[in-house]
Amino acid sequence: FGTGHMGVTAENVAAEHQISREDQDAFALESQNRAAKAIAEGRFASQIAPVMVKVKRDMVAFDTDEHPKGTTLEALAGLRTVFKKDGTVTAGNASGINDGAAALVLGTAAAAEAAGLTPKARIIGYAHAGVRPEVMGIGPVPAVQNLLARTGLSVDDFDVIESNEAFAAQALAVTKGLGFDPAKVNPNGGAIALGHPVGATGAIIIVKAMYELERIGGKRALCTMCIGGGQGIAIAIERI
Repeated sequence: FGTGHMGVTAENVAAEHQISREDQDAFALESQNRAAKAIAEGRFASQIAPVMVKVKRDMVAFDTDEHPKGTTLEALAGLRTVFKKDGTVTAGNASGINDGAAALVLGTAAAAEAAGLTPKARIIGYAHAGVRPEVMGIGPVPAVQNLLARTGLSVDDFDVIESNEAFAAQALAVTKGLGFDPAKVNPNGGAIALGHPVGATGAIIIVKAMYELERIGGKRALCTMCIGGGQGIAIAIERI
């Protein structure tokens, strides 16, 4: 896998795919703005199970993501690059390091019927792919291409796309490489604003996609993310 930091792989993707610092900062700002709007409108309320936590002497319900933060292009432009002297990746245009958890129940249609449960969605297909470890962030491109080949679908067949924002550089390169419509991608903000709790993000973005399909009356969603070490993963779901 090499010994470089994961942030260096984002710099490599930015260089190979001509993703500028300005584009990355603008993308990060849009992620923050979309997340803030979604939170203000209560879009996540039905997706989050509140956890009671002790604050001083009181027990309070922790029910809102705390990572999103208001910012401006000027503020983002003022941040120093982190991984490379003349690089483009900053704390502002990379995903947050935070805790999180998510759960999904996966089963057959027969099992759901026997249990008296109504599924929210069904899996249409899924796929993986491998890429050079030093550009691991581009992994979703071949993974999605494999998924589309398996299912016979095109990117235009999806109403919602959850493409994990490990770094703005790789998220932009993925959108560019697959021809995504930016309006459909992470409509309620992504990992730059909401955080990227490794190990939970895959389930989180599927939950977000399912609920967004319900909200807009959409039919299909695509969820994809890169994997450290040089991989990509993608899944297509359909609202029931």
